[in-house]
Amino acid sequence: MRRLLLISAILVGSIGFVPSMPTASACPMCQVANEEGTGSAEQNARPRAYMYSILFMLAMPATLFSGFSFGFYRLWKKQQVLESLANADSRNQLSNVTP
Repeated sequence: MRRLLLISAILVGSIGFVPSMPTASACPMCQVANEEGTGSAEQNARPRAYMYSILFMLAMPATLFSGFSFGFYRLWKKQQVLESLANADSRNQLSNVTP
């Protein structure tokens, strides 16, 4: 436990002493997006359109994953219902058999 604490303290301390680096821009259009209102109407609409296209690209994998997950969930529930009906039917057939 003491060793783990020492290692984590060294890591945190070394990260704190990293020389400051210049910050990077998040995307190539950030500067243009921040200067909204300085150009024509078409130039002002481009950063917003770029932002929406990024949002759509990020949403697509989540949408596909959610759709497939919901589909598999429904198949699984349907299979459970069919198995319970089959088990109930087999129990009824066994109880109807008289020795």
